[in-house]
Amino acid sequence: MKTIAVTGIGVVTPSGIGRRQFWANIKAGRSFVREITRFDASKYPSRIAGQIDDLDKYSRVSERLLKKIDAFSHMALVASELALQEAGIDIKKEDPDRVGIFLGNAIGGWLYAETELRDLYIEGRQGVSPYMASAWFPAAPQGQVSIYYGIKGFSKTVVADRAGSLMAVGYARKTLLKGKLDLILAGGMEAPVTPYALLCCNTYGGLCTENSDPAAAYRPFDRSRAGFVVGEGAAIMVMEDLERARDRGAPLMGKITGYGTSCDGVDRINPDRSGRQLARAVKNALDEAGIAPEDIDYISLDGMADDVWDHGEADAIKMVFGERAGDVPVSCPKSMFGNLLGASGALDVIIALLAMEHSLIPPTLNLRDPDPVWLNYVKDKALERRVDKALVISRGRGGINSALVVEKA
Repeated sequence: MKTIAVTGIGVVTPSGIGRRQFWANIKAGRSFVREITRFDASKYPSRIAGQIDDLDKYSRVSERLLKKIDAFSHMALVASELALQEAGIDIKKEDPDRVGIFLGNAIGGWLYAETELRDLYIEGRQGVSPYMASAWFPAAPQGQVSIYYGIKGFSKTVVADRAGSLMAVGYARKTLLKGKLDLILAGGMEAPVTPYALLCCNTYGGLCTENSDPAAAYRPFDRSRAGFVVGEGAAIMVMEDLERARDRGAPLMGKITGYGTSCDGVDRINPDRSGRQLARAVKNALDEAGIAPEDIDYISLDGMADDVWDHGEADAIKMVFGERAGDVPVSCPKSMFGNLLGASGALDVIIALLAMEHSLIPPTLNLRDPDPVWLNYVKDKALERRVDKALVISRGRGGINSALVVEKA
């Protein structure tokens, strides 16, 4: 049976753009949650976020194209270029029909839409760009990356709330295993730090409204938890068959060996409190990878910083791991930079790959009084530990559960 490898990564996050800067900040446990400065957020209940301010410094996208696309497409283009460079891929030498793009996001691109809707209100239809119809659409980044690189293979956009990008990676693996494509750019992107997008996030609930100390606001699995903090960014990886990668001398970051998904089916927003369906997704991922729970060296947590979500996730781990649930190290690094919504799962996969490469498990910030107490949390400071196999968990509203197994190559 084929094995699917990751040969390149591209990260665009509040904690840094590019592998080196990002990992330096993650392993140091630095918080990049700040008060929003891009617009006046003073009247919002939650007015803090993980915000990217220096994307243009790393971008080679033309001004002409930038006028036609939203910020989340821009982030996807930058992350894709970084991933391809790292993988040593010259896309012009690939068969365009055998290259695909699998991306996930939750809310689409609202900065462009907001600007154009404002112009529609002020100037009428003559003031609206014809690109508005497509720039905000959830599949816009997939289309823009395809056009930019001339990619023509089977591609997919997954909209599954915060689980979207992990599902995209899981689907990419299955597609490569079936031999439909040779190479896939997989991951996700999100740009929710805009007036309307932030309003929507505030309205549907779950955001932390403790704005006075932004760095301490996001507290997953802490008894004083008060909701999550949004972040923006993109996380994209190059995926291909392991033997193909070895034949071309590609760098091997790791292998994607198992994927599982399930749905609670109990509420349009909240999860099943019991965590049973999440446990089923985790078990399916482990079974597909052909490994037992005791083989896992690290678990990357979803970490919503909500009592129901956190306890359901912990209970699911206990159902699958049994007595060992308190032994395997777990952490939620997104407490440093915010929850990237639809891009969060893919970024957690990349963090797991980097943890394997450096034998270092990143910490969860702001974890002082753990709840529940029986998980083996990595708190405040990174843990030096060999990681050969990791489990990544990502969930979305509506009861969407996804789990992915990553292994050292």
